[in-house]
Amino acid sequence: MKKVLLTTLLAVAGLGLFAQKVDKAKELLKANKLKEAKTEIDNFTADAKNAKAAEGFYVKGKTYAAIANDSVIAATVPDARWTAFESLKKYVELDDKIVSLMIDNYKPIMDVYQGYYKVGAAEFNQNKFPEAHVNFKNCLAVSEYMASKNWTNIKLDTTVILYTGISAEKGGKPDEAAMYYGRLADAKVQGEGMVEIYKWLTDYHARKKDDANMKKYLSLGKEVYPKDPFWNVYELDNLREGTDKNALFTKYEQVVAENPTDFAVLYNYAVELYTAGYATEVSQRPANSVEMIAKSETNMKKVIEMKNDYTNAYLVLGQIAYNRGVDINNDMKAIRPPAGGKLKPEELKKKDDLRKAAMVKFDEAIPHFEKVDQLLGDKGKLKM
Repeated sequence: MKKVLLTTLLAVAGLGLFAQKVDKAKELLKANKLKEAKTEIDNFTADAKNAKAAEGFYVKGKTYAAIANDSVIAATVPDARWTAFESLKKYVELDDKIVSLMIDNYKPIMDVYQGYYKVGAAEFNQNKFPEAHVNFKNCLAVSEYMASKNWTNIKLDTTVILYTGISAEKGGKPDEAAMYYGRLADAKVQGEGMVEIYKWLTDYHARKKDDANMKKYLSLGKEVYPKDPFWNVYELDNLREGTDKNALFTKYEQVVAENPTDFAVLYNYAVELYTAGYATEVSQRPANSVEMIAKSETNMKKVIEMKNDYTNAYLVLGQIAYNRGVDINNDMKAIRPPAGGKLKPEELKKKDDLRKAAMVKFDEAIPHFEKVDQLLGDKGKLKM
């Protein structure tokens, strides 16, 4: 019984000593004597006997948070803010009731969060992107820790994640940027400028030859921002680089059906059809060349109906008619008499009919070219 009593008395005495040391650190901190408070609390937490003294680590967290916010002293204490964060986590680990933290209305942990954000934002505005990335990354770690403890109703800190990604990208770390942007896109975030994240990710994975993720983020972007024209344009660009023209034209038909008043898409479709269907050498044209060129002409006329001052459309229409005249003229020239002989009457008639048909097409081209001159003739030097 005496032995137990003696042990209890020693424990109480030790508790009193512990309280005195922590109280002294608190007083120094309250008096803003940060260096002295740091020395006192460092000595306390360094002692193995105090490894489970929750209040000691709480005071250490507050002390280092205060040091991090003092630009003069912080310069002499590297990573003071992170030490504050780690000390506060240790405190929570030792005291799940977190009475001291609640009494302070979570201010110490919020000071760490806001400190990282403030410094990161300042560095970002000074184009110090690698430094900003580190601070935003640490800020995010604090944010996620608070969310894991249900101390905040913000489960996805979109602003911090965004700037962590942007600073990584601008700091030359696109792979890290993709990780942070991906978190936002996977959560289907919306808001001003957020559409660019989906576009960036689509292009990033395309350049990485990661077809699955390229399609994933293109699909997500189209789901969240269905009216943005980027998605269809990007899909068309990808198909254009391939060899399957039928797939490209099928996609154009879909896009035109979805956007019947988009004259630019219809114009591009008409150009694609004509480019694929026409070649100077007739033998190099596809079997359905006539149908493709006819459809190109029909679509180009629809473009003019929607936008009657679209110069490029008139130029292509003139080109289609003129080149058709050239084709007919070549057919006419191909009708030749045999060596030392003459053309038969029916051959002469056919040759004359073809000559007239070629002139009809040349005449058909003239109004389109005149329209181009009307629209551009008085503008002097033209921009590309």
